[in-house]
Amino acid sequence: MIHVLRDDPAFVNELDFVMEKDGRLIGQNMFMRTVINADDGREIPVLTMGPICITSELKRNGYGKKLLDYSLEKAAELGYGAVLFEGNIEFYGKSGFDYARKFGIRYHDLPEDADDSFFLCKELIPGYLGGVTGVYQTPKGYYVDDADVEAFDKAFPTKEKLKLPGQLF
Repeated sequence: MIHVLRDDPAFVNELDFVMEKDGRLIGQNMFMRTVINADDGREIPVLTMGPICITSELKRNGYGKKLLDYSLEKAAELGYGAVLFEGNIEFYGKSGFDYARKFGIRYHDLPEDADDSFFLCKELIPGYLGGVTGVYQTPKGYYVDDADVEAFDKAFPTKEKLKLPGQLF
């Protein structure tokens, strides 16, 4: 998916980060531009983030939080107002994220009574979402065709797919 996202017009090149340790790539994070379709008819520009990852053997050592906080700091320096995305509040809450519903933002295509605890938000500019209610739109680039993924994956050695703690899907 990442190689597809980097060619998407919504991709923010200035917010594409990798983390290295001892000359080895150990993590990455990236951002895409998107909008909230506000209930009053406005389109509110926001960012979405991810995928963000740290290599398995170095997880739970603080690298993910360091990469996340650095990335958010850079997004704020560039003047972006808020970041919304799908994640685990147990991890992302430590960096100031909260449930998007508390900001009045709904996840597209999700019934109103459905569990939205995966949908998180952080204002990078305090008050940026004040008075805004509406529906978040996932950038189209995240919708990668399964057949395209399988074709791409065939270029790599076979690996066993694992389900790790904190993984949503």
